Amino acid sequence: MSTPKRAVLLVNLGSPDSTDVPDVRRYLREFLGDPRVIDLKPRWLAKLLVNCIIVPTRAPKSSEAYKTIWRPEGSPLVLTSMSVQQKLVAALGPDLPVFLAMRYGQPAIPGVLQAIAAAGIEELLLIPQYPHYAMSSWETVVVKVQEDAKLHAPRTRIHCVQPFYEDADYIEALYQVSKPHLENNPHDHVLFSYHGIPVRHLRVGDASKAHCTIAPDCCNTCSAAHAMCYKAQCVKTTQAFVKRAGIPDGKWSISFQSRLAGEPWLSPYTDHEFERLPKEGRKRLLVFTPAFVADCLETLEEIAGEGQEEFMHAGGEAFHHVPCLNDQPPFIDFLAARVRRWLAGETPTATQRAESARTLASTR
Repeated sequence: MSTPKRAVLLVNLGSPDSTDVPDVRRYLREFLGDPRVIDLKPRWLAKLLVNCIIVPTRAPKSSEAYKTIWRPEGSPLVLTSMSVQQKLVAALGPDLPVFLAMRYGQPAIPGVLQAIAAAGIEELLLIPQYPHYAMSSWETVVVKVQEDAKLHAPRTRIHCVQPFYEDADYIEALYQVSKPHLENNPHDHVLFSYHGIPVRHLRVGDASKAHCTIAPDCCNTCSAAHAMCYKAQCVKTTQAFVKRAGIPDGKWSISFQSRLAGEPWLSPYTDHEFERLPKEGRKRLLVFTPAFVADCLETLEEIAGEGQEEFMHAGGEAFHHVPCLNDQPPFIDFLAARVRRWLAGETPTATQRAESARTLASTR
């Protein structure tokens, strides 16, 4: 039996084509129009909110924010993702194609899948560039690729890397990339800031409807719900990292950034923590953003830019944002190892397959 022709597909969030307001507006409409991002029902009301209120208000502000981080060659997130793609090809060898797509913006998933089909790829390993499960990140990537593949690459069998939030190799990659920053930046507190989601999304993902936000200390109480609980996975990433890095209890905490008004989001809020910590004597801060594998608007502008200003204005003395994994060798090694395991015949466990089936079958 001949070996099927295989390839890898990396998918990240995406960026506007430029910092011009029309391009930012177009990007925000696609992003916020995703029913897994803003899942308000009925859908006509969600579209009205996005297209008539949120996007017109946010597009000019986001345009100015993007200008503060934009590189001469383009979006930092897209450029870094392209570098990851190229370095992964170098690590795996030229015989295994590695494709790159963005969930929103360019390169768009449908066009990349058309290229995959044209190349005669029979088996594809999809690696969403999100360590944690959330319906607004990991799930929307997987569902979009599966749906578009039916149209553009129907003969390609798709395998998917599960969220790797506490994978030992991923934690080690995080540690190796951050070790110089831990050692060379004196600090009295470490803050792990994760992207926020509505609290309601935790309950949507809890099939039991009896654990997330209901059970006491739900994130640290063993439950099958954790397989689809973003917050519990963020907690597990942090706990595994602080253990590996030897950060003492009481010297670290978790917060959540980037929220929309209108309903409760995960807390404590990062901007509130920037105000609180200096008042409690935590004046030298190290900030990690482990929900992102590549630096982007939310890390470079919201944390390293505005966040630093807020912290210093509140009485802080030193602030350092630890860069994401980006295209650093430990992350490339982690991705390459995952691909090699797939090539060697490793398949998801029965539990993982069941979780994936539940995820893809769910209606939002």
